[in-house]
Amino acid sequence: MIKLKNIVSKTYLLPVIGMFLICLSCQRNSEMQSEGASYLQGEWVQDSIPGQDQMLHYTLTDLTFTCDSIYTTMHVRAKQQQIPDSCYNDGAWDEFAKGVYVVRGDSIIVDGIYTKAQGKQKVSGCYRIGQYLPRFKIASYSKDSLVLESRYDQRPIVLRKVRDITCVPKERYQ
Repeated sequence: MIKLKNIVSKTYLLPVIGMFLICLSCQRNSEMQSEGASYLQGEWVQDSIPGQDQMLHYTLTDLTFTCDSIYTTMHVRAKQQQIPDSCYNDGAWDEFAKGVYVVRGDSIIVDGIYTKAQGKQKVSGCYRIGQYLPRFKIASYSKDSLVLESRYDQRPIVLRKVRDITCVPKERYQ
């Protein structure tokens, strides 16, 4: 009878020890931004796309990298209306997104959301809402030039740097 009691108590003790070890191995995410990729820090603009005058629809992208954060403005141009009149705006509108990014090898992985112009999350209205999850391959970069290839678009995004930004990490959730 004593042996059976020892076995039962050890059986209940194992899950408790396991949960304790799991809790010890967890690491709380920092409340501070990380520094991000130093060569990306700054404001980058896409001036044009080859053949854009012949395209029915295209998007020019502006990116701002600050520490591990990314802010995106997408200047959309459409010659043909495919959205409601109230949103079409004569075929020219801007969309906004923000998020955090990491560089893995030759890729930029972004986890973000679509926002309103002032940076607040956009949950309804015209254009895109929800998650902003682009994946870019860094085709080339220099001090003032960055060429990205999107997983979702065949055309390269050729950007030029218009302003340097020095990363000063801030609290993430203010």
